[in-house]
Amino acid sequence: MTVPSPAAPDYPPAERLDLVEQLPPDAPRHAVADPYRWLEDADDPRTQAWSRAQDELLTAQRATWDGRPRMAQRVRELLSAGTVGPPVWRQDRHFLVRRLGHQEHGVLLLREPDGDGGWVERVLVDPMARDPAGTTTLDAYRPSPDGELLAYQLSEGGTEESVLRVMDVFTGYDVDGPLDRTRFSPVSWLPDGRRFFYVRRLDPATLPAGEEQYHRRVWLHTVGADPATDVEVFGAGRAATTYYGTSVSRDGRWLSVSAAEGTAPRNDVWLADLHASSPEAPALVEVAVGLDSHTGAFVGRDGRLYVATDQDAPRGRLAVADPSSPGRDAWRDLLPERADAVLEDFAVLDGPELGDRPVLVASWTRHAVSEVTVHDLSDGRQVGDVALPGLGTVGGLIERPEGGHEVWFTYTDHTTLPQVHRYDARTGRLDVWATPPGAVRVPDVTARQVATTSPDGTTVRYFVVARSDVLDADGGPTAPAPTVLYGYGGFGLSMSPGYSATALAWVEAGGVWVVACLRGGGEEGESWHRDGMRAVKQHTFDDFHAVADALVADGWTAPELLAASGGSNGGLLVGAALTQRPSTFAAVLCAAPLLDMVRYQRHGLGVTWSEEYGDASDPDQLGWLLGYSPYHAVSPGTRYPATLFTIFEGDTRVDPLHARKMAAALQHATCVEVDDAPVLVRLETGVGHGARALSRTIELVADTLAFAARHTGLDLRTPEPPVAGVR
Repeated sequence: MTVPSPAAPDYPPAERLDLVEQLPPDAPRHAVADPYRWLEDADDPRTQAWSRAQDELLTAQRATWDGRPRMAQRVRELLSAGTVGPPVWRQDRHFLVRRLGHQEHGVLLLREPDGDGGWVERVLVDPMARDPAGTTTLDAYRPSPDGELLAYQLSEGGTEESVLRVMDVFTGYDVDGPLDRTRFSPVSWLPDGRRFFYVRRLDPATLPAGEEQYHRRVWLHTVGADPATDVEVFGAGRAATTYYGTSVSRDGRWLSVSAAEGTAPRNDVWLADLHASSPEAPALVEVAVGLDSHTGAFVGRDGRLYVATDQDAPRGRLAVADPSSPGRDAWRDLLPERADAVLEDFAVLDGPELGDRPVLVASWTRHAVSEVTVHDLSDGRQVGDVALPGLGTVGGLIERPEGGHEVWFTYTDHTTLPQVHRYDARTGRLDVWATPPGAVRVPDVTARQVATTSPDGTTVRYFVVARSDVLDADGGPTAPAPTVLYGYGGFGLSMSPGYSATALAWVEAGGVWVVACLRGGGEEGESWHRDGMRAVKQHTFDDFHAVADALVADGWTAPELLAASGGSNGGLLVGAALTQRPSTFAAVLCAAPLLDMVRYQRHGLGVTWSEEYGDASDPDQLGWLLGYSPYHAVSPGTRYPATLFTIFEGDTRVDPLHARKMAAALQHATCVEVDDAPVLVRLETGVGHGARALSRTIELVADTLAFAARHTGLDLRTPEPPVAGVR
């Protein structure tokens, strides 16, 4: 049975099903309505007609967003410097990804010494040369130990369905592949440079319907061989949603294999001696199995087993052991857990240049801000630290595979483009090794970290970025301003400082940009993550509300000037915010969101997130989910804020159906006229959840910021203020 929608005539009509289910089916406890179930089917003619009508509505509304062209131009300028990544070394050559300011995608380069102190470059992989439409992305790459071969992965249309190929670096021609079904696959070469371990899904033709995205296995592949002859090494009999990791020690003796069910915050690790057993049938020994913790392990050049874990250490610790006896009882702490910082990464520097004093370099975050320390490799004693350029974020630490005295990492902060820095352990000196190929004039802004208190007494921190000329002598606001509050709060991911053209364009125009560090993230370690997941997911939303309230109370903004922004899990966050506290926000920017928490496991990669959110087939856990599920919390007759859903047709992680259903529900329920606080859907084709071409990024950012400006009162037509300088 269907009933007509009483939505305002300016919204496309959407029939409401009289559909109420008693859930879970085998133990009914909850009556759950789902009036827009039909919008789950993207191929249904009704869904397609509804989507076309939403496109027309968006186009009409976009015409009212003053200053959008200027915003697009400024975002383009702020991205015009391009990007540069850290080097991956193979002897005296290195590989890196660089994007010139005008390029749509980064290009993978090989750089070799020219004999005069400079470098000769060759392009190895240019996504635009392979697909001028810009819908192909480079997902990952891994050179062989001698650097003569390159395993690389591309995906098309935003699907993130990586296809693996192997290139001869000297000729530039592929010598192997394509190997499909290699999404999220590591590549771990053996020293011979002809074989590697990788992860591939089973043939979907052999799998039950609906499980084609799962059933991964670890395989051993020989370059040039038919993939059908690959040897299955590990994974049979384990849960269908298991993800695997692999690594091989530099000498080829030790294979490490990890396994985690979906995105659960725990995994198992095994180690095999390939001198005592073959790569085709490695004899795997338990390192960490059955523990409620996340652990990574590999054997270093010095022959020690390095174990990075949060077992008994929610902020992380680094232990060492003899690989011949790798069990937990044999671990010895090298870097114990710190009470004030989270261990993020480490690198071993043991080159002959350091003599008998090899060191360990470690990166940490304190309240999401990076620090780097130096330690004696033998006992972990701190012997120094690395003075970073500011309060920012350090990327992964990269050393030479054969050892050495140098480590490379990226650094960025709110006004600094990501740069590559090199630390020399001989001298203790930190240099800028590579900068983006161009320059950009950034606005004069001030960033500060502020704290507030959540309803249960938990301290919640957030970064505030504002133009320096609108602050008082103490760095506070002189008047409430249009503000975007961004958050994520999930999967243990931290919101650290970083260069953002989106934030800078908004702030330069006179707004305030705020990034909240919420429970569910990783800013304070694994305990912080677990205090915002499953049965206590509401903590994440409470933290977000607390930051919003603090921004108003401290004079940064006002409810009629405040926009909430988030994507993916952050889309769930702002979906909950707009349904739980609609009067707090004037606008909501909701990207690639997760919103129907009753049926989320049935679509995209949802089933892999059960450990993060809960299992809707369990009556108690379904109760958690229904307690905040945004789609089910929409209430007719409510004054909802202006809301823009941005969704992507190629998204294989979070199905766009979530936003379609939620948009229809809000359009039906809101008591605000469409021109005053519209609910809009921006559907983009040819892209997915992750990487995208530069021009598409600019258009997306321009739309979202212009929408937010329109509904928070930010005037995008005002002249630009003076800039701080060139970065």
